[in-house]
Amino acid sequence: MSNHLYEKGSILLEAVEELKKTLGEKINSLTVERVVIGLFYTGIKLSNGDGGICFTPVKAIPEAVCCPSSARAMPASGKLKGKSAAFFLDEMFSNKPLKKALGIAVLNALSSTCWRLTPPHNYLIELGLDPLDKVIIPDEANVVVVGALAPYIKMLKQRSKPFSILELYPKTLKPDEMAFYTPPEKAPEQISRADLLIVTGTTLINDTLENILSYTKPETETIVVGPTASMLPNSFFRRGVKIIGGIIVTDPDGLLDVLVEAGSGYHFYSKSADRVVISKSSSPMI
Repeated sequence: MSNHLYEKGSILLEAVEELKKTLGEKINSLTVERVVIGLFYTGIKLSNGDGGICFTPVKAIPEAVCCPSSARAMPASGKLKGKSAAFFLDEMFSNKPLKKALGIAVLNALSSTCWRLTPPHNYLIELGLDPLDKVIIPDEANVVVVGALAPYIKMLKQRSKPFSILELYPKTLKPDEMAFYTPPEKAPEQISRADLLIVTGTTLINDTLENILSYTKPETETIVVGPTASMLPNSFFRRGVKIIGGIIVTDPDGLLDVLVEAGSGYHFYSKSADRVVISKSSSPMI
């Protein structure tokens, strides 16, 4: 693969380009009707009724200490409603964490619009599944998790086989999970040996996903998971990702009502959003 595939932000940039090509002039008539930047997730509702969500990168906002400096994190607060969807997509590349989160939420909502208007023909979308439901893990498989993905770490601990966790903020891990922790400097080595790689979608926010994928071997079963990664998948597939586990927003207003009250996935799954698995094949396995 060419090196440009692994440039920072290239996955999002390609997804936006594909989105604009698919929607054409329709994108110019869409605005953002409602915005919520919650404690755990950021969500939006488009003027066409579609919704999108992204992880809120609170730890990436050093300005969040006092009112004057915090205002720099989101200077347009109170003025976002009614702005064009295209505005948020452009702002996504401004190197501001909250603007990126909002842009990804809009990208995810517009991806839902694409799927509703033009159902995909070269990949499969399945509702109500977890991505690991589609994977058979051999006992000898080398499994690496990128991010403090609690449900998957719990599952792997119960599997009682060795695995590794790569996480920028090790304090987010439980004491018994530190035995599986691998420091960042050993990431290339661990990822290059992985048979199964489970990566949090929040790596899209800090622009580390492309670098992570550059270390994988071709046969690695790479899965990107989390609401943040709920977007058009071709830019992921081109880089060797086999499965994406995201969400489809089914009740945007209900979802935003939960997010504004500091809600998390436990509060909106199966209520205002459904799990979705996007794959190139109906039955991948490693």
